[in-house]
Amino acid sequence: MLSSDDLEKLRKAGRVSGEARELGMSLVAEGVKLYDVAQEVEGYIREHGCGLAFPCNISRNEMAAHYTPSCNDKSVFELGDVVKIDCGAELDGFVGDTAGTVEVGTKRYTELIESSKRARNTVAEFIGDGVTLGEIGRTVEMSMKRDGFVPIENLCGHQIDRYELHAGMSVPSYDSGSTELIKAGMTVAIEPFATDGKGYVRDGKFGNIVRIARDRPLSDPKSQEFLDYVKEEFHQFPFCARSCDFPDAEKHVRNLMRHGVLAGFATLIEAGGGMVSQHEYTFYIDGKRGEVTTLP
Repeated sequence: MLSSDDLEKLRKAGRVSGEARELGMSLVAEGVKLYDVAQEVEGYIREHGCGLAFPCNISRNEMAAHYTPSCNDKSVFELGDVVKIDCGAELDGFVGDTAGTVEVGTKRYTELIESSKRARNTVAEFIGDGVTLGEIGRTVEMSMKRDGFVPIENLCGHQIDRYELHAGMSVPSYDSGSTELIKAGMTVAIEPFATDGKGYVRDGKFGNIVRIARDRPLSDPKSQEFLDYVKEEFHQFPFCARSCDFPDAEKHVRNLMRHGVLAGFATLIEAGGGMVSQHEYTFYIDGKRGEVTTLP
């Protein structure tokens, strides 16, 4: 179990994440640049005393996750887009990870958007010490199928540890039959993705998000300075060039990727081209009921 001081850090990271999520969703509108929304979300997190647990993900339509705008991204939201805003704050390594979905100017996918939210909220009613992963996955799957949709089976929720966004167990969104238990003291992200497609994702193009894959000394002083900056600013969390306050960050990211020091994340695309919605909360498991830490 977390100490009272550490729990307060977790709660602050969660609260700031939730506020940033709501801010990002409120800014989504036809003609608005993705870049501007990502910058506002991340700026809010930093202005409120937290670091970035990962870049603000802004994934549209059949893209489920792992896209953040680059420094020179001119793309804008278009009428009818289904937009996932996924963001996270960290405070001394304690993380809030949260997401929501909005539709730009239309109501064609209201039921799809509500389906992922409903599944998440249903899990929130019972998640706690002693609940099995299979029970969580079965609940999500049954909820979505009642709505006429399916979960994305190869995207899971996840345990979170200090300075480790994806740690230990994965939490399925389908009836996996797993008897592994959620336990008191854990921090867990529940993030069901609903789709009207095939129910799984494939890798797409590079989404501008990277992580340190191999930490080793570099012969070029500027590259080493950049890597040292990244470790100080982002620790082991994923990051992107846009989020770096460092000259020529994009150039350094490309160079370190070529040398295998950084690894990139591919975007995740619904395999049947289906539309995707996502809702996510982080929970601290403090007993028979988990506490949602990412409420604004």
